[in-house]
Formats: sequence, structure tokens, C-alpha cells
Amino acid sequence: MESKTKASTDLRVLPTDNVEYGTHEYWQQRYAQEEHENFDWFKTYKDLAPLFDQHIHGRDARILMLGCGNSTLSSDMYAAGYENIVNVDYSDVVIKQMRQRCAHQAKMTWEVMDVRQLALDDASVDVAIDKGTLDALMCDKGDSWNPPPELCRNVAAEVDEVDRVLAPGGKFVWITFGQPHFHKRHLLRESWDLEIERLNDGGFDYFVYIMTKKAQPEATH
Repeated sequence: MESKTKASTDLRVLPTDNVEYGTHEYWQQRYAQEEHENFDWFKTYKDLAPLFDQHIHGRDARILMLGCGNSTLSSDMYAAGYENIVNVDYSDVVIKQMRQRCAHQAKMTWEVMDVRQLALDDASVDVAIDKGTLDALMCDKGDSWNPPPELCRNVAAEVDEVDRVLAPGGKFVWITFGQPHFHKRHLLRESWDLEIERLNDGGFDYFVYIMTKKAQPEATH
């Protein structure tokens, strides 16, 4: 059964400046004020199920949820049969909340972890999903055509870590409203193939960037 999302409308949790979305302090305070709420950025599992059916090959896939927050996505995916999910977020506040809230879904785990420094083994993930986390790292007052070096370093750190933990044939799926002419350049790597899909429910356009990890070349002796 799909969980119900209650989108927070409490003005106390909204930042005074969008740059705050990229700070640890903002999320700690926000989650402390949203103890009994869920908030889903962009799309819910109901919207994304056809996409996941196409790109996740098997309900037993090893899934990494990057910056899970208090989204309903993991819980709904678990209910649909995707039980091997590692949820990570750098807010210990929200991880504690979600462990308690989803205690009945015992096979998935919740870990305090920064997406820019994943404490996971190389090639240990089949599917990595980002729904809003990279967007938070990209919040800045600067020019979108010429983003500041610190923004680029933070984004590259997450993308490089996903590249490292993704197994050959695995997929990195990023759901965002970020348009390709701004964001595609941050995702280009020799180690994977990149494709872009567009989602439109009759209103706002969303983009799905899908990076498929290439097979590793065989070692020669």
C-alpha cells in the first residue's frame, strides 16, 4: 500500500535564502520541526514506478537512496518488492526518525552518511537514486552558466562517489527539474553512458538523467 505524503507547508521550515538548502544546519533544524511529516521532492513512487520498472532489473537489486530525507519513496518501493535498500542522509535527526517510522520494513537500512563521502564498498550498488539531493547541492546565487568552484566540487564529489560504488551495468538515476544545458556537464564520465528522459504530467517538465556504468575492461597479463 502506497504511503500518503504530507507536504510540509509550515513556513518555519522554509529557508530565508535558497542557498540554505545546501547546508547541514538547515536540514537538521527542518527535520526536527517535521518529526511526523513526509516531504517528497518532485515525484512520488506512483509517478516513478514505470520508470523504475524499465531501469531496475529485478526486485532484488541493491539500491542506494542518496539523501533520503523523510521522503515516502523508499517505503513505497519496499512495499512494491524492492527490499534491498540502503538509505543515506547526513542528517542524524531524519535518519533516527525514519528508522523508527519504517521499523516494520526491516530489510532496508538507514545510515548517517554524506553522499560526498560514502562509506560503501566499490561496485557494491546496482541502482543509485537521487531525487533532490544534487539539486540542493546546486543551490547558489551564482551564474548557472558559470557556477562557482565550490558548487562544482560538491557536485563532483557526489557524482564521483556514486561512480565508485556503482557496479558494472548498474544505474545512477537522478530525478530533477534541472535542464540538461545546465546540468549535463556535471554528469559526464568516461565510466558510464548517459541518457536523458523527460517526464511531464501535463504541467511542469521534469528530467531523469540515467547513467549506466560500463563493464570494466578485462585485465591483461
